[in-house]
Amino acid sequence: MEEIDQAIVVALTTDGRLSYTDLAEKVGLSVSAVHQRVRRLEQRGVIKGYAARVSFEALDLPLTAFVAIRPFDPSQPDDAPERLAHLPEIDSCYSVAGEDFYLLLVRVAGPADLERVLQEIRTSANVTTRTTVVLSTPYEHRPPKVGPDVPTHRHRGGTTEPPG
Repeated sequence: MEEIDQAIVVALTTDGRLSYTDLAEKVGLSVSAVHQRVRRLEQRGVIKGYAARVSFEALDLPLTAFVAIRPFDPSQPDDAPERLAHLPEIDSCYSVAGEDFYLLLVRVAGPADLERVLQEIRTSANVTTRTTVVLSTPYEHRPPKVGPDVPTHRHRGGTTEPPG
């Protein structure tokens, strides 16, 4: 991926609401050039969509847990994600290497809700669970490292200058 495209991806993962004008200034291109590049990044599947980041605490879902699951019988079909798709408390489902088959990110209101969801997971997918409760989240949703340190820059009078 070209350096300018990398800078666009970093800028948009940092602030997905940037206007094309602000994005163009950050990466040193015209608004129309940035618009074309963003459209190409979307078409290529590099940018898969735009979403609001919400406060789960404000939504009364302050308890986050990671739930590792493993089937009781590994010879059975590997269909746990389909069996669990109906549970809205499961934010994400990751297929993982190691002893566990999947790692689920679960968000609930409290311990009683977590206990209920764990029982639903075990029953629906015929799995054992191992749960880790999150105490705090120092950071998440960080912009990806998409190449060598990608500076954002502006072009001024034919020269490239660092932001400032």
